[in-house]
Amino acid sequence: MPKMQSLMNSQQDDQVDKTVLDNGLKVLTERVKSVKSISVGVWVKTGSRNEPGDKAGITHFLEHMLFKGTETRTAYDIALSMESVGGYMNAFTSNEYTCYYIRSLDSELERAMEVLSDMVLNSTFPDEEVEKEKKVVIEEMKMYRDSPEDYLFESFTSKIFRSHPLGRPVIGYEETVRQLDRSDLFDYVERRYQPWNIQIAVAGNADHQNVVSLAEKYLGSPSRKDQNSSSYKLTPYEIHRETLTKPIEQTHMMIGRRGLWFDHPDKYLLLLANTILGGGMSSRLHQHIREQYGYCYSIGTFNQTYVDTGLFGIYIGTDRNYIEHVRELIVKEFEALRNQPIEKKELEEAKSQLKGKLLLSQEAMSSRMMRLAKSELYFERFITLEELVEKIEEVEAEQIREFSHQFFQEENFSESLLLPENATEPEKSQTI
Repeated sequence: MPKMQSLMNSQQDDQVDKTVLDNGLKVLTERVKSVKSISVGVWVKTGSRNEPGDKAGITHFLEHMLFKGTETRTAYDIALSMESVGGYMNAFTSNEYTCYYIRSLDSELERAMEVLSDMVLNSTFPDEEVEKEKKVVIEEMKMYRDSPEDYLFESFTSKIFRSHPLGRPVIGYEETVRQLDRSDLFDYVERRYQPWNIQIAVAGNADHQNVVSLAEKYLGSPSRKDQNSSSYKLTPYEIHRETLTKPIEQTHMMIGRRGLWFDHPDKYLLLLANTILGGGMSSRLHQHIREQYGYCYSIGTFNQTYVDTGLFGIYIGTDRNYIEHVRELIVKEFEALRNQPIEKKELEEAKSQLKGKLLLSQEAMSSRMMRLAKSELYFERFITLEELVEKIEEVEAEQIREFSHQFFQEENFSESLLLPENATEPEKSQTI
């Protein structure tokens, strides 16, 4: 019989439950009785890092193809199935998971569950749709290449995770996507889209036992293969410096390094350091580089986490003539984090900013559903808001300084620079 766990999310007095079906599929719910909506997600624990090199992009391509028809529905039928009752359907692919989700009225729970399960289990991948969708995905690639930020980020990431799937774009490459056929899609589904690798997450006004019953009804079939993992081991990190050119007006720069994995003991220290350094208009980088000197329009940090590593960096769009000044100012901010304790007021404001974002996310059922699912994917338990807030509150200024002394050593940071065509490369600093 399925096993159920339950606990109260006392912040909102809402019930969180988990059941594992006999076939290994997990059912997660967070009931919010005060709303009339639901967000339903089918999460498959497979992403671009699970792909062999010659099939790069197949996970993302498969995500597209699940909307192209099943044994009983056309692509139009799938689109109409939820839009006809005011619902919304979409999907996304990441490095480590794929999610298909629906937002709708709570009265449409069974419809949402049935449509999503039909797509996951019964998609037919017609040859003509496969060839048509290849064109769509290749146009999507061109769109990203036309964006200087996306183009630079793709190149930057490829160097940070050199010779590893995390360094490849989730969307893949033209040459690998062009050679995919429907047999590749069926094979990938057979290997990765199995109940032991899938979880259902529902947030909103939905009864847990009802969701479990529907999951058993539509997704209760036995697993067809034993559990397996095709994730690739990390390669060593190598510092890189690169300069690219493109027919653009502005210069774009990324400075970064490998970060911390999802459950690293220092993750809350980096989270707060990231907020202080580049988390919004009040951050040090924004205030000291844009507001004080006017060297840029856009500047900020990014902090991505994976199951076994992470990616931390700074992005700035500026004029070619300001690059050396910007480098020097970034190094100064690193040195300040490493050597000077953060003042109590600034630390409290950073903590309040993080806590506010967490609490505001509770307003959207989709955000709740995604947090519920990611907690299970990475921790195999529900992480309550109380626990997150407590961990944030526990961080002290001296802990951030000690952490920063090791993490923000400029010699460990890589740099990718994107210049306008025909521009000469600016002189580089000796520190970055």
